[in-house]
Amino acid sequence: MEHRFLPDDAPELTDPGVTVLDQREAQRRDLAALRTDRPDDEGTTWVYYPWRRTAVAVLNETAFRRLRTDRNRNKITAAEQERLGSLTIGVAGLSVGHAAAYALALEGLGGELRLADFDALDLSNLNRIPASVLDLGVNKAVVAARRIAELDPYLRTRTFTDGITAENLEQFLDGLDVLVEEADSLDVKVLLRERARARGIPVLMVTSDRGLLDVERFDLEPDRPLFHGLVGDLDSASLAALATKEKVPHVLRILGASELSPRIAASMVEVGTTLSTWPQLGGDVELGGATVAAAVRRLGLGRELASGRIRVDLEEDLDALEATPVEPSSGEQEVLDDPLDDAILEAVRRAPSGGNVQPWHVETDDAGLRLHLDRSRTTTMDVAFRGSYVALGAALYNARAAASRQGRLGPVAILPDEARPDLVATLQFGAGRDERLDAVDVLARGTDRALGVPQPLRTSDRLTLDEAARDEGGRLRLLEPGPVLDHAADAMAEADRVRYLTATLHREMFSELVDAGATSGIDVASLGLDDADLAKLAIARRPEVMTLLADWDAGTALADDTRDRVRSSSALAVVTVDGAAPADFVRGGQAVESVWVTAQSIGLAVHPVSPVFLFAVDDADLVELSPSLAGELGRARRDFRLAAGLEPGEQVALVLRLSHVRGDSSPPRSRRRPVGEILRPA
Repeated sequence: MEHRFLPDDAPELTDPGVTVLDQREAQRRDLAALRTDRPDDEGTTWVYYPWRRTAVAVLNETAFRRLRTDRNRNKITAAEQERLGSLTIGVAGLSVGHAAAYALALEGLGGELRLADFDALDLSNLNRIPASVLDLGVNKAVVAARRIAELDPYLRTRTFTDGITAENLEQFLDGLDVLVEEADSLDVKVLLRERARARGIPVLMVTSDRGLLDVERFDLEPDRPLFHGLVGDLDSASLAALATKEKVPHVLRILGASELSPRIAASMVEVGTTLSTWPQLGGDVELGGATVAAAVRRLGLGRELASGRIRVDLEEDLDALEATPVEPSSGEQEVLDDPLDDAILEAVRRAPSGGNVQPWHVETDDAGLRLHLDRSRTTTMDVAFRGSYVALGAALYNARAAASRQGRLGPVAILPDEARPDLVATLQFGAGRDERLDAVDVLARGTDRALGVPQPLRTSDRLTLDEAARDEGGRLRLLEPGPVLDHAADAMAEADRVRYLTATLHREMFSELVDAGATSGIDVASLGLDDADLAKLAIARRPEVMTLLADWDAGTALADDTRDRVRSSSALAVVTVDGAAPADFVRGGQAVESVWVTAQSIGLAVHPVSPVFLFAVDDADLVELSPSLAGELGRARRDFRLAAGLEPGEQVALVLRLSHVRGDSSPPRSRRRPVGEILRPA
C-alpha cells in the first residue's frame, strides 16, 4: 500500500479509525519566519499513510520542500538544492542501501528514488536498518519507501520488490543519473555494472568495513574495467557458470582482503560455522549512507569526483586523536611598555594609526624633529598613503603638545621639501608654549571599543569639539542618535561586509590583529569582545569561508558588530578637511587628534572606525580597494557622505565613535614599536 494525497472532503478524514494530524499553522509560522513570501507558498494538502491509518496535513510541495530543507542552507544553496532535487537515483540492495537512500532523502537529493530488494525484513536486520518490529516480514524496499514517504511525501519512490532481475533491469536503470549498488549477490553486482557502463551511469558502492567507498565513473570512462579491474575480465555470463565457492576469491579481491579490519577478517573465517554471515554495525552502515550522500552531491553538481576508492575509517581517525592545546586566556595581557625618557619622542610614538602600523620614521636633534613617511607600513585601505598622512598629522600634533609642555614649541612646516617627498613635517624647537596644547594629555589618549549608552551631548561639549577641529584646520560633522546616525551605521556596516568579502582586505584586516606583546598591530584584547564574539572571530578569520559568502552574495551578519557599536554611540564625529592633497590629510590628522583628546577630556570614550571607503576620493580608488565589490562600496560611500552632510571636495580624515560607556572601562592598549625601529640618525 502506497501513501496518497487526499482532498479536503476525503472520507478518511472523518473515519474514526483514522488518526488525523494537522500542524499547518505551525508550518505556516515557520515558513513565514523564512521570509519567503511567495505566491507558490500558498495551499496545503492531506497525505494518507494507509500502513499507519493516519492522515497528515502538509504545505504544498514547493513550500514543504523550502521549509523542510531550509536548514541545508548554506551547506547546499537554493540553486544547488533545485539542481540536486532533479536527480533520478537507483539504490539496489536495501540493507546497507537503506541508510544511503534515507540520507539522500534527508538532504533532498533526488526527485525520484528507485529502490530494489527482493528480501523481507527480519529481526537480525534491525541492528543496522532503522526500522521496527512492526515492519518485520515487510519487503525491505517497501520499508525504505515508507520511511522516506513519512519524511517527504512529495519525493517519488518506485519499489522493485523482486530485486534486480533480467526482466526489470532495464526498467530500473532507464533514466538513472546515479546508481548506488549495495546488492548482496556478486552476480547482480556485476550485471548492474555491465549495464550501467553501457548506459554511461556512474556507480557508487559503500562497504561498511573501514568506511570503504568505491566510485566508478562510467559516465566519463565508458571503457573502465568493472570494480577498477580487481576482478579481471569477469563478466556476468561467465560468473553464472561458477559455483558459490568459486566466487569467493572474486569477492575477497573486491573487498581488498589485505585491507579488511582485523575483526572483519577474522569473522570471515567463521562465516558458516559460528557466524551465519559477515557482521555489520549500524553506525558503520549509517556512515556509509552519509558518504554516499556526499558523493552524490558532487556528482549532481558537476564537482570533481574521480573513479577509485577511499576509506572513511573512523577507527583509524580516532586512533589519531590528540589532546587539544589550551590557549592562554585572552585576559592575561601585558601592560603598555615603559615610556621613553624623551617626552616628545614618546608622544610621537603613542600617536594613533590605522591598524597601529605606526607608518613613520623620526629624526630628532637639538634643532628639532622631522617626521618621515615609512612607505613599507601600508595597506590597501591606505589609498595613496592618505591614511598614513593622517597618522603622521596625529604624530605631529602629539609632538607639538609635548614640546609646548616643555616650553620648547617652535615653528611647524608640513611637506616642506619636494626633494625629500617622504619628509612629511618638521617641528623646530623654540621657547614657545600654547595654552590649548598644554591643556591636553596626549599620552592619556586611548581607544575604547565598548558598546555605549547613547546620551545627548551637551551644547557646550558640541562647541568644544567643533573648536578642537577648527583650531587645527579641520571641520567637524557630529551625527547624533536618530535616523541620520542609523543611515551612517548601515553604510559603514556594508563597507565592513565588503572588507570581509574582499580577499586582500580580509587578509590585511586579520594580519593587523595580534596577541599581547606585539609591538605593532591591534591587540585582540583591546577589541572588547566576549567569548561568543571571539568564537565568531575565529570563523571570520577563515578566507575560504569568506570566499563562499562572497560567491553567495551573503555575509550581511559580518557587519552587525559595526552597526551595533555605531548605533550605541552618543555621537559619530566625522573629522574632515577641504582638499585631497597629502598636506590636507596631515592637517586632518592634527584635527583628528585634537578632537580625540578633547573628547576624552570631557568624559567621552573614543573609538576610531575606518570604513573601507574612508580614503577613496573617486571611483578608481574604489576599484583599487575591491575590484569585485566596487559598486557596493561606492553606494555605501555615497550613503555615508549624504548622512554626514559632506560637501563636494570635503574629504574625511577619520570617523570617531563618541560614547558614554557603562561603568569604568579601561581597555588594554596596543604596544608600540621600540624606539630603535622608528628613530633615524639625524
